[in-house]
Amino acid sequence: MKKIKNEQALLKIALSVGEKYAINRGFKSFGATDAAKQKVEALYRLLVQDKLVHPLPEDQEDLLSMKHKLALWIQKQLPEGHELLK
Repeated sequence: MKKIKNEQALLKIALSVGEKYAINRGFKSFGATDAAKQKVEALYRLLVQDKLVHPLPEDQEDLLSMKHKLALWIQKQLPEGHELLK
């Protein structure tokens, strides 16, 4: 897995956008006490279910890989010329 530039910042945006997407799909928002791990896994699974992200092989489904997939997903959603894409 190749590390992408600004991966942490992209993940932060992905969690924010992903939560709004989940709410629009009818899910309740995450609570203040929900762990980041739970958010990452829930959003990853929702995006896989909606076929917006290709699923990881079962033996490679770990937190780091899911974070990486979310960062890649949001990277493709950002407009050309966005500051995190430079």
